[in-house]
Amino acid sequence: MSLLAIIFILIVIVLHVYFLWIEMFAWTTVGKRTFKTLSPELFEKTKGLAANQGLYNGFLAAGLLWSLFIQDKQWSDNIALFFLICVLVAGLYGWYSVSRKIFYIQGLPALAAIAFLLLK
Repeated sequence: MSLLAIIFILIVIVLHVYFLWIEMFAWTTVGKRTFKTLSPELFEKTKGLAANQGLYNGFLAAGLLWSLFIQDKQWSDNIALFFLICVLVAGLYGWYSVSRKIFYIQGLPALAAIAFLLLK
C-alpha cells in the first residue's frame, strides 16, 4: 500500500470517527449546527436514527483501520478497497438524496484513497 493511499485512508478514518461522534453523541448540539437543512425540532426526535447511522460510520472506520494492520498485502488492499467502495457509495447516495456537499466531504477522499490504492 502506498504512502498516499495510507494517508487518504487515514483521512477517511478520521472523518468517519468524527461523523460517528456527531451522530451518536452530539446530534442535538453539533449536529444541529452542521445539518442546517433539518428543522431544529427534528434533532431530538431523530437522535436514535442518527446514533444508528453513526454506528455504521464507526464500522466503516474500524474496517479501514483493520486494513492497515493486515500483514498480507493483497488481503490488506482488498479489505481497504471494500470499505472504501462502501464509503464512496454512501457519498454518492448522499449526493443523490441529500446534498452534493456529502459527496465532496465523504466521497472524494474515499475516491482519492481508491485511486492511490489501485495505482501500484
